Amino acid sequence: MNSQIDSTILGYLGELEGAVRELANTWHPEDPRYRADVYRQAMMSLSYAYFAYFHASPEHPDWAPLWNPVFTLQPNPDDIYLYSPIRGDLHYKVSGNRGTVKILSFTTQRYMSGMIDDISQIGGHNEIDDQDFSVDANGDFELVFSVERPAGHTGNWAPIHPEATGMMVRLRSYDWENEIDPRLSIECLDPVPPKPRLGPDEIVERIQEMARFPARKTRSYYRLQNGVKERVGFNVFEPVRMKGALAKQVYWPACFQLEDGEALIIETELPARRPYWNIQLNDPYFNALEYVYRFSSLNGHTARVSPDGRFRAVIALDDPGVPNWLDPAGYQEGGIYGRWYDCDTNPTPIIKRVPLADLRRHLPADTPVVTPGERAEQLRRRVRACQRRRRW
Repeated sequence: MNSQIDSTILGYLGELEGAVRELANTWHPEDPRYRADVYRQAMMSLSYAYFAYFHASPEHPDWAPLWNPVFTLQPNPDDIYLYSPIRGDLHYKVSGNRGTVKILSFTTQRYMSGMIDDISQIGGHNEIDDQDFSVDANGDFELVFSVERPAGHTGNWAPIHPEATGMMVRLRSYDWENEIDPRLSIECLDPVPPKPRLGPDEIVERIQEMARFPARKTRSYYRLQNGVKERVGFNVFEPVRMKGALAKQVYWPACFQLEDGEALIIETELPARRPYWNIQLNDPYFNALEYVYRFSSLNGHTARVSPDGRFRAVIALDDPGVPNWLDPAGYQEGGIYGRWYDCDTNPTPIIKRVPLADLRRHLPADTPVVTPGERAEQLRRRVRACQRRRRW
């Protein structure tokens, strides 16, 4: 064992500059606001990386927060995400109470984004949701995960890939105010030694991996958002049907752009069967915009559908006084992500760019007025509801 440890930790963090170099792949590399945002994003990813590399191990699994209002690399605001390392050759039991959220799902896969240089190696996905296993009348359940069903096991079981390295959980809520989040534990069923003290070399190696993590994350996510802009430009949706673990979900991403005094109207038909759908705004770096204290997302529970059965939302820098305002939190450019989950159709919305002063001319005549007082009360309820969810 090499017990020689540098007298300064900075020598182990040099790879952090890789995240800053990704500034060249942003939309405005010379803008000092973009540089500052990228610095902030690097610190955000670095702080998450401690959970990824130090909190738990496949032999001693435990839930860590993944994406949420702090670690904001494009989480769905309706989702609370948890992560635990696992190993494909071990057996695990997840148990607890399902709660009353809209969807509870588990995804196991080989590698997680940010933890490997070559993202093409990420794969081996398996996903199940609460439609795939039994829950008792009180909401309690046990679910065994392994490559093969254990001999004699007749209860809930889910396969994992032989090369699986991580399990991700989504606690997807529709009604933030009233739904109850699940309570979950994860344990390794195989005999393992006690959780060890890490040696100096192991600690240094993990710190160095932490430093590489922000560049890996930004490299992956910038590529996704930049790809949409390069293929279809601004204010046009590009639907994407997912495969593997997300086969039930159709995304509809876009890159938005507007000026002061303008508004973007998003309009779409709605599927007849729509168990879950939502829409959210991201910043130009693929982070979810502030969604506790801003109206930057809507879902099928919170959205107001027009009397003609269509969904219309308005992106504007200032409150337009209409339902379904999506607040871009001061950004004039960024991303949009919508999701149809297990719907019978997957319509593609359209975006219309109009002067804010003329907004009502482009909306149905029966569009209600939302007063400042009503909006303030909506925001108070949103903040309380989000803060009462488990987020970390």
